[in-house]
Amino acid sequence: MFRRFSANFAVFSIFFDAFLVAGNLFLAVILRPDLSDLSFVQEIPSAIQLPVVLYIIFPFIWVGVLLLFSVYDGKRNFRVVDEFSSLSFGSMLAVISMAGILFLTYRDVSRFLFLFFCATTYASLLGWRAAYRTLYRARLVKGKESRPVLILGAGIVGRLIEEQISSRSDLGLKLVGFLDDNPLKVDREKDVYGTLSDVREIVKRFAVEDVLIALPRTAHERMNEVVNDLHQLSVRIWVIPDYFALSLHHAAIEEFAGIPMLDLRAPALNDYQRMIKRAFDLAFTLIVLPILSPAIAVIAIAIKLDSKGPVYFRQLRAGENGKLFEIIKFRTMVENADELRHLVETTDEAGNVIHKSKNDWRITRVGKFLRKTSLDEIPQLFNVLAGDMSLVGPRPEMPYLVDRYEPWQRKRFSIPQGMTGWWQINGRSDKPMHLNTEDDLYYVQNYSIWLDIQILIKTIWVVLRGKGAY
Repeated sequence: MFRRFSANFAVFSIFFDAFLVAGNLFLAVILRPDLSDLSFVQEIPSAIQLPVVLYIIFPFIWVGVLLLFSVYDGKRNFRVVDEFSSLSFGSMLAVISMAGILFLTYRDVSRFLFLFFCATTYASLLGWRAAYRTLYRARLVKGKESRPVLILGAGIVGRLIEEQISSRSDLGLKLVGFLDDNPLKVDREKDVYGTLSDVREIVKRFAVEDVLIALPRTAHERMNEVVNDLHQLSVRIWVIPDYFALSLHHAAIEEFAGIPMLDLRAPALNDYQRMIKRAFDLAFTLIVLPILSPAIAVIAIAIKLDSKGPVYFRQLRAGENGKLFEIIKFRTMVENADELRHLVETTDEAGNVIHKSKNDWRITRVGKFLRKTSLDEIPQLFNVLAGDMSLVGPRPEMPYLVDRYEPWQRKRFSIPQGMTGWWQINGRSDKPMHLNTEDDLYYVQNYSIWLDIQILIKTIWVVLRGKGAY
């Protein structure tokens, strides 16, 4: 069956991309003489002849690089931002590789022809994917691409899966209903069609393609019986153990000492995302630090002249996975501010700690300006260089506040902590700890390098406004 994320579709994409690369190269050769009328383009009056081997090498290189970037992996590129970012980075590397080949071999090829070819090819690769996604979504709305799904177990885990399926229409899943051995659920809940013994009948009646087993741990033996029945049917079987409720971010099957095991602390970022994020952090920091060095010197002098104490303030914070590290900031408070913390902390009606206030008397005169403009955060760029922090991510929290976290709040530590984040551009200090965690979890669930760039750009605007900073 030729579906969006099938092997057939992946093979089609590979061959179609190769055809587009070769076709756009041929088109660039045909159109190049006509583009000589442009003022910035060197005139080429006659038709151009390219070596035939380039029509083979260029598609091979471009598609090969896209394969390395997992562009044809439907599971990795389910979201449009993931697919388009992988395609963009892969295309960039492909263009550089092809330029290198031309430099070493056919140097007489028109530079504008090559750039025109690269631009039209990238636009074509991006365009057909966008068009197909639009068509695919339209077919989902009409129900032509829906896969019937049956859930075994109408408990907490089963209902959570139902919510996920209902909220993600782009998944192309259609929930048929539930089966459960609890007689009360069978009698009272309309979407529970019977007991687990009815699984064969329900699968055949609704042409179910996927069966999700969401039974509690106590139903281990019953699950074995059901799986044996399902193996005789042409359905995919998915097991969702309620151990997932114990995981901080998400669980994953990994090999440990050669044995498949369930990892309840699987990292939120895959290796590719972590590599891109780290490379972006280092590149940005190494460019910005020299530019900011004069400002760092001026701020250091101002702090020394304003109040007694060191220029930098160092404090233990909880980083990724709760690992403690020493954060560096410009000192904005009196020298013994930590010892006086209990005098300014308050709690709200629910007992949540509020450790920041606009009228904190411990803040120095220079400190007020630094906090208002967020210049006190500049030294954290050294934390980014050291790998303790990232440019974007949840803010590293003080250990004593982490000790008061609810289990769900600890999910924010599943990725590197950052200098700025989704919380900072949506409230900053105006939101206390127990509310900013929800913003942090949104970032964890929706991470992409493009979201990082968007947050950095919005941070500049938020800092200039000075809203919520104190």
